[in-house]
Amino acid sequence: DNWAFLYAQRLALKQELPLHICFCLVPKFLDATIRHYGFMLKGLQEVAKECAELNIPFHLLLGYAKDVLPTFVVEHGVGGLVTDFCPLRLPRKWVEDVREQLPEDVPFAQVDAHNIVPCWVTSQKQEYSARTIRGKIHAQLPEFLTEFPPVICHPYPPSCPAEPIAWEACYSSLQVDRTVKEVEWATPGTAAGLAVLRSFITERLKSFGSHRNNPNKAALSNLSPWFHFGQVSTQRAILEVQKQRSKYKESVDAFVEEAVVRRELAENFCYYNENYDSVQGAYNWAQTTLKLHAKDKRPFLYELQELEQGTTHDPLWNAAQLQMVWEGKMHGFLRMYWAKKILEWTCSPKEALRIAIYLNDRYELDGRDPNGYVGKLQDRGMGWWWGCLWSICGVHDHGWAERAIFGKIRYMNYAGCKRKFDVGQFERRYTP
Repeated sequence: DNWAFLYAQRLALKQELPLHICFCLVPKFLDATIRHYGFMLKGLQEVAKECAELNIPFHLLLGYAKDVLPTFVVEHGVGGLVTDFCPLRLPRKWVEDVREQLPEDVPFAQVDAHNIVPCWVTSQKQEYSARTIRGKIHAQLPEFLTEFPPVICHPYPPSCPAEPIAWEACYSSLQVDRTVKEVEWATPGTAAGLAVLRSFITERLKSFGSHRNNPNKAALSNLSPWFHFGQVSTQRAILEVQKQRSKYKESVDAFVEEAVVRRELAENFCYYNENYDSVQGAYNWAQTTLKLHAKDKRPFLYELQELEQGTTHDPLWNAAQLQMVWEGKMHGFLRMYWAKKILEWTCSPKEALRIAIYLNDRYELDGRDPNGYVGKLQDRGMGWWWGCLWSICGVHDHGWAERAIFGKIRYMNYAGCKRKFDVGQFERRYTP
């Protein structure tokens, strides 16, 4: 279910050539830990096995793409290169670095298999909100939201097979923190991810429309880790969920709004705004109001270590933080509360954003993702309610009544959470 891969096979079949897949394993990436790398590598083991069955060699190259891929292209006489798309600056730089070092006669194509409607097709500018992008996406869905053609067993064998992959050596080559352990509830790989999708459709979808904001209810899809690592396509999830529209219209419509419109809004922001992870990326009104209130007296001031360990005065905030530390995910409704309290309890908006992004990228299985930076959705189980810049800097939101510290940024408090769900029940689940 990957349009970049399908396009590459189509080119290879047309030219009657073998097809190779390369994955360049970088030793570190932002604040990713062994929790994230373990999930990714186990998924890649499944990919390698499937590729062998399809007569397509899978190569795991150790190092940055610019250092290992051009050499591979020359040594294997590669006639063309196809890559996927990610709007974040580091992956975009990897693509640019490779492009500069490829032989001039090797064409290089990029396919946005990340989004249903390709990012640059949806809009050629940064969109202000869901309201301004929604119509543009829905106008393109009939063309892009289609069933995938099958990958076929490749009829043109390579002249030399792929070298066996020493997976354990790959693990030991990583320069990442190994203290943040892998989680038990999420089994990596496409087969496991599709099983979670099936369980969502049969067990939780009916409650998604009405209970997705209640952290004590099982109503979320829980698919975000598999989406983030490309092990399950968002497009596949939408195609399957839409089949239930006659039974669960409210839930299906809410899921499509979040997994397509809101998700692709976050991709649009990161693609067209180079400051997607800093206060400078916020709208002018938000930067002004945050600056105006930056020196306001905080009721509490916490250091990173206190926040990371969940030892604040607020039992609900602590429970949400510990859920993320232990399980690699936090319920969507609480993501907003969690991030907004970091703004309230740290010395400046800049520091709040730095800490929120660090904690998100270190512990969330789907961290280091456009939706973590700016997403504003109602299903953190899928990975997208909150986003750091939405919660802390008001991106894709509007100004609210002015108050201390927050200025015109939307405010949340403990009493409001108590009106929404049984706070005590959630706190008891995540007590140290």
